[in-house]
Amino acid sequence: MQAGVFDPKVVPKRRLLPLAAAYVAYIVLCNLNLNINPVGFYQITKIAVAPAVLALEALIYKKQASPRVMASVALVCLGVGLATITDPQVSKNLAGLAVGFGSVAATAMYQIWAGVKQKELGLGSMQLLHQYVPLAAGLLGVLVPIFEPMGWSNPHPGTILGYRFTLGAVVAIAFSALLGLLVNLSTFLVIGATSSLTYNVVGHIKTVLILSGGVVFFGDTMPAKKLGGILVAMLGIVWYSQIKLQESKATATGGSSSGKGLPSHVIHVSGVDRPPPAARVAARPALDGAAHLKA
Repeated sequence: MQAGVFDPKVVPKRRLLPLAAAYVAYIVLCNLNLNINPVGFYQITKIAVAPAVLALEALIYKKQASPRVMASVALVCLGVGLATITDPQVSKNLAGLAVGFGSVAATAMYQIWAGVKQKELGLGSMQLLHQYVPLAAGLLGVLVPIFEPMGWSNPHPGTILGYRFTLGAVVAIAFSALLGLLVNLSTFLVIGATSSLTYNVVGHIKTVLILSGGVVFFGDTMPAKKLGGILVAMLGIVWYSQIKLQESKATATGGSSSGKGLPSHVIHVSGVDRPPPAARVAARPALDGAAHLKA
């Protein structure tokens, strides 16, 4: 028991390696995507994650979403795109395109495996985080000295070893780490309880709230295009929520109707409700005894 929060469960590291590698690729490629590509293209790739989740789940796990679900997700993505993409630029070099599409694929696979591994390994959200995060940190620890300016021989201010820590910087780093932990935990909790697709829709709700909050609290402008995008996105979110509720009710009704009205010890055979054989055998001595007393 870790501080009374969860029971740790050890699983083979090789079974966690795909999730850890997808997380590392997601972090690295998303940051690189924002660094080398136009902001408009970065926004497009963020919106493209939800369709990528649908496509990869159908391709790898044969999990086919209904046409209504796909239409509602498309409506959400369209609305978010209208509200957030102000300059729809496309990367003009192959490296930028590769990084952008790679970030979409890595993010989608990370989110899918965040749900798949919980069910596959029988782990809760905290248990899975406890197992895979050290592995992911180790992979990042190998990559950082290769791709970042360490300053081994000349630790000047532009390098990691030459960075001068201040109290403000330490507080900001610690606070950022805490927020990162909460984001990861919320990701696994939401995906574990629902699905990676629902997690993406929830993420777009966050985007809508940020845009609306900017107008209400900070006086941001609300042009017609942004307002129309928010309304379209909210329509898609409400539609998607309604579809998932209907699917949940249908699943619950279908699961309960097969045994509706029958006690747990009764089986239904050829239109006759009969106790199982074990129950009949157990009841036979009592019936014989009753017959003997009557005689």
